[in-house]
Amino acid sequence: MSVPPAFTDIAKPSNDLITKDFFHTVAASLEVKSKAPNGVSFNVKGKSTHEGSTGGAIEAKYADAPSGLTLTQAWTTANALDTKVELDNQLAKGLKAELLTQFLPSSQAKGAKLNLYFKQPNFQARAFFDLLKGPTANIDAVLGHEGFLVGAEAGYDVQKAAITRYSAAVGYSVPEYSAAITATNNLSVFSASYYHKVNSEVEAGAKATWDSHGSNNVGLEVASKYRIDPASFAKAKINDRGIAAAAYSVVLRQGATLGLGASFDTQNLNEATHKVGASFTFEA
Repeated sequence: MSVPPAFTDIAKPSNDLITKDFFHTVAASLEVKSKAPNGVSFNVKGKSTHEGSTGGAIEAKYADAPSGLTLTQAWTTANALDTKVELDNQLAKGLKAELLTQFLPSSQAKGAKLNLYFKQPNFQARAFFDLLKGPTANIDAVLGHEGFLVGAEAGYDVQKAAITRYSAAVGYSVPEYSAAITATNNLSVFSASYYHKVNSEVEAGAKATWDSHGSNNVGLEVASKYRIDPASFAKAKINDRGIAAAAYSVVLRQGATLGLGASFDTQNLNEATHKVGASFTFEA
């Protein structure tokens, strides 16, 4: 009996195929990962958007496997100091606790959140608490049995004593394919998605979305992925508005990966709405 995915991951195979590794979303991104002999991991990343703004962060992470304790600290170019403390499988079997804090020296603003993850065979639940704003709580749970999944999510504002959001989802997932139907935004936005691993080289998927509070139109996205060889792959997608995107990722050598991407408005090819992007990842 395996642990089902988290509520937000019920449609993960199709969502990843449609959104992940399309490098046109930013003009350029760079990520450098390394690990010291004492087990401390470092991650430096930055990106430049198409609007011209840039951002980045430097992160250090230390994990002590015997105690289940992990400490992560980051400093961003927005001058935010982020700290995350994780304690896994120590308070109770299958329970992971996270404490996240943020401090902005320029404005003296503070933030604190507590996240709980509980995993058991055929069941997973999560709870996210914003301790300083509200406070608020978001809780979700998923039940799984022989590939069938059913989950629900709810948000609660303690100060207002009111439910602020609720969602539901059902799905079916096996290694070769998966399908999911989700109802989010207080059961007003409906999505149906499908993912199929055709073979070891080809993957395909689609997602349809309808907002009952918006227009009567249904949004549609179709995507595919082709594994060229063990070191490279290509992806392509198009949506109902005629926006097409393509991406290519290749491992240049061990620890160095290059990603290239572009998107095109097929209905306005003569206009300057197209985007290109590149991603570099180095891992020591």
